[in-house]
Amino acid sequence: MAEERAWGTTVANVADLVGRAAQRRADGIALLTGDASESDRTTWGQLDAAVARFAGGLRGLGLAAGDRVALLIGNTTDFPLAYFAVLRAGCVAVPVNTGYTASELEYLLDDVGARVLLAGRADVGDPSALAAEVPSLDQVVSVGTAQWAALAAAEPVDGSTRGGDDLAVVVYTSGTSGRPRGAMLTHRALIANLEQVAAIEPPVFAEDDVALLVLPMFHIYGLNAGLGAVAFHAATAVLAERFEPVETLALLTRLDVTIVVGAPPMYVAWSMLPDVESAFSSVRLAISGAAPLPANVLGRVLDATGHHVFEGYGLTECAPVVTTTLLSEAAKADSIGRPVPGLEVRLLDVDGDEVDSTEGEPGEIVVRGPNLFSGYWPDGVDGPDADGWWGTGDVAYADDNGDLHLVDRRKELILVSGFNVYPREVEDVLDAHPDVVESAVIGIRHPYTGESVKALVVKREGARLSAEELIDFAAKSLARFKCPTAVQFVDELPHSATGKVRRVALRELAVEA
Repeated sequence: MAEERAWGTTVANVADLVGRAAQRRADGIALLTGDASESDRTTWGQLDAAVARFAGGLRGLGLAAGDRVALLIGNTTDFPLAYFAVLRAGCVAVPVNTGYTASELEYLLDDVGARVLLAGRADVGDPSALAAEVPSLDQVVSVGTAQWAALAAAEPVDGSTRGGDDLAVVVYTSGTSGRPRGAMLTHRALIANLEQVAAIEPPVFAEDDVALLVLPMFHIYGLNAGLGAVAFHAATAVLAERFEPVETLALLTRLDVTIVVGAPPMYVAWSMLPDVESAFSSVRLAISGAAPLPANVLGRVLDATGHHVFEGYGLTECAPVVTTTLLSEAAKADSIGRPVPGLEVRLLDVDGDEVDSTEGEPGEIVVRGPNLFSGYWPDGVDGPDADGWWGTGDVAYADDNGDLHLVDRRKELILVSGFNVYPREVEDVLDAHPDVVESAVIGIRHPYTGESVKALVVKREGARLSAEELIDFAAKSLARFKCPTAVQFVDELPHSATGKVRRVALRELAVEA
């Protein structure tokens, strides 16, 4: 395996990656924050020792193997410490979106049966009130408190007896409708995806790399493809709590960042800054994921910096990387590349038969591999089938070179008079209008066609674009049934922390109008 090729040893528990890194590079920098002064540096030896003590503190709380511990912590050094310590203690980590409202937090904690909540310095409300709403919750421990300090100063533990097929994390997916669902990922699945990416040639990560991690680590992309990869290779992570274009761009230069683990909104913002070229002087690899990267943005970054942005496609349920253009001959626009080594991918039609990829027929992406999740919490429902295959719900086609191109989410299809309309196809046309900054389309009820297409559009500042003009523009590129019948201009579209348009909030926005 790639792991053995790079290190000569294997690990069973994700937290063992920290111990392995400490053996390899005890004095190597694991985490950097701020201006990289001595107080903002954590070596792998220091992190490993701190994780061992914190794991001992968690065991001292009376937690049993497999108990769920929620992490409501931003991108500070406290997150890696808590995350790896929870796993080393034999518990299950449950990363929580730091932007959750109180009711959303209560739902998640209650649904997963969390016994402990580890919280950042941000206010989480009255702990006693939270405990009253979540019967399973025994304690809330916040950063900076005496209780946190006691956990950090406990007697260290050497390692965990759990790993492999034992549950490691439950990551709640945003979903397209209804309540979030907890995807169950084992230690084996998380490590398998790190191995799959490590098998790519030329290597994606190396131990002397410095990676910018501004994507939230409560999201699987930042958690495993970011933090997990840094630990796997004993590289260095630059942690940023929030994405502020000017400040994060300055970090690239100040801390000699070599890898950017990013999302489309980051590249959109950076491509508009005048000093982007000089800031990227130390960068050797720019990666984008979590949402489709617009072709014009890929072009702007290439023109401004000389760097291709390599796009990846993944899902929480796949830990997360499925495909990447790093495996393609070139980082072509609108492509998600090819499957990572060790992962099988098929494109199936509605009858479950493989499509004719030589004809570019679209089909649902169905995957099989060791990185797949074990189903949704708590009973593993809707996981891989008996043969190990799992349907992603995403529709794609393969081009003549074998590179995949996303068409859209099957569950987001709009059905107009019996014809399928893929939202992204319409959005791509609308986004091509010079006065459109961003668009998103949804299906709305129609008395004659069942559904019709409604577009929510952010106009360029000062533009006089009308709904009629935009519909006429779309009609030049789209069949009549695909064209929007209604256009709603809005100030901004609702996005998730990683840049995806939140479809549920989009519908709420349309209803409010």
